[in-house]
Amino acid sequence: MPATGDGRAPGAADLPGAHDGAPVGHARTRPAATGPATAAPPIPHPRSQPVRTAHGTRRPAHLTEVGNAPAAGDGPLDGTASPLRLLVIEDDASDAQLIKAAVADSGTSIEIHWARGLEQATQLLAQSSPAGRRGRSRGGEFGCVLLDLASPADLPHPSDASDGLEGLHELLRRAPHIPVVVLTDAAGAELGAAAVAAGAQDFLLKHETDGPLLARALRYAVERKRADESQRRLVEAELRGQENARLQRHLLPTPLLDGAGLSFTRRYRPGRRRALLGGDFYDAVRTDDGTVHVVIGDVCGHGPDEAALGVALRIAWRTLVFAGLTGETLLTTLQHVLEHERRSDEIFATLCMLVIEPGAAATGLDSLGTGERARLYLAGHPAPLLLSRDHAPATLPSDFAGPALGLLPCHDGAAAWPAHEVELQPGWRLLLYTDGLIEGRVGAGSRRLGQDGLADLIADHQSAGLTRGRLVDSAIAEVEELNGGALTDDVAVLLLERNPVQLILG
Repeated sequence: MPATGDGRAPGAADLPGAHDGAPVGHARTRPAATGPATAAPPIPHPRSQPVRTAHGTRRPAHLTEVGNAPAAGDGPLDGTASPLRLLVIEDDASDAQLIKAAVADSGTSIEIHWARGLEQATQLLAQSSPAGRRGRSRGGEFGCVLLDLASPADLPHPSDASDGLEGLHELLRRAPHIPVVVLTDAAGAELGAAAVAAGAQDFLLKHETDGPLLARALRYAVERKRADESQRRLVEAELRGQENARLQRHLLPTPLLDGAGLSFTRRYRPGRRRALLGGDFYDAVRTDDGTVHVVIGDVCGHGPDEAALGVALRIAWRTLVFAGLTGETLLTTLQHVLEHERRSDEIFATLCMLVIEPGAAATGLDSLGTGERARLYLAGHPAPLLLSRDHAPATLPSDFAGPALGLLPCHDGAAAWPAHEVELQPGWRLLLYTDGLIEGRVGAGSRRLGQDGLADLIADHQSAGLTRGRLVDSAIAEVEELNGGALTDDVAVLLLERNPVQLILG
């Protein structure tokens, strides 16, 4: 029973009208010379009349198409509207003729192109491009290569250590994305198995191969190569995803608030799918003098460039804080960083910064509930909400807000960010957020939630007894519900609360 290299036997039901056909070839010894007695008939071009050559001469050593034109009603191998384009690398014209006959006998639409060696095959592979001829499968590219291992390797610099697979190795190097089926004689069955191990999709024994088996092997090779490529791309995508996740996870900040006596809850949701970072950024640090510095910002846009710029601004902000800068001096320097790092002059970033000074009489954790003062700096950013157990949430004043970073030159007097002094009573809580939280829609119309809507929503959840992480999570969930689905913009939310116990991160 005929068999392919992987031990599969052909079935008559695999291809419509399949029946026993002529074998592709047989074990042979190549003739030393050609003459009238051994001359092979010329292989006709599929779209022209057969071209007769002089009696006793071989075909010229240039690339020639040798297949029949697709018959009407024939189904292509890969299920597309075009025949499979098969490149046969075979230096013997008689075997090429037998391959042509086997293809015709298979009842399958296959368009054959013939090359005597790798150099000629490489030329045709190079000419095959997505902008190739109309009506060809895969936009003009070859669907499969049939390589006779007995053909000379035709290499400019052959390897000294010959394993019989030099031609296959070179073909896979030059055309790594095309499926390959190899032909070998009965004595080379082990070589065929080695070819599959080296990267070929299948191998065939010449004296056991007929038309239906050849068509089946080609179809198997195409599908196996397609599955291998899909698996390779999937593995590469998974590895890239894991690397990106690790990178982005390390780029998310760890607040440095030891000894601050604060409860710090943060939530971060990038608008991009399958991403951990967006253009929003936040950070919080405590300096040696007990001052707490908090920042939240938003780079315009949602792509990876904006995410990278947000990370750069956050790291620069932390560095400047520890260097002793604050207020307008810090923001001016941060704008210089933005101007040098952004990819376009149209990129800008909004920012909210809080500088919270400890109470004057504070000497330990027991006195952290005393009154405190904070300086609020706004650069085109929504003002925070001041939460209280006794009063409804109130939006802090934004009368002193300055322009977003990057909109105006730093030497322009309008690019100033004056501080707004805020009195923080014992037990204070501040909710900082980016505009992605308040720009969600309310219902099917064009109405947006806005700052007032967010304040009412937070008040409802507070009255239900929700605090810290539960308060933030429930608020985000309701905003998404009002929006009719997930928010498309990046969202960052910080809930900072004076807490007379050790730091709590949520």
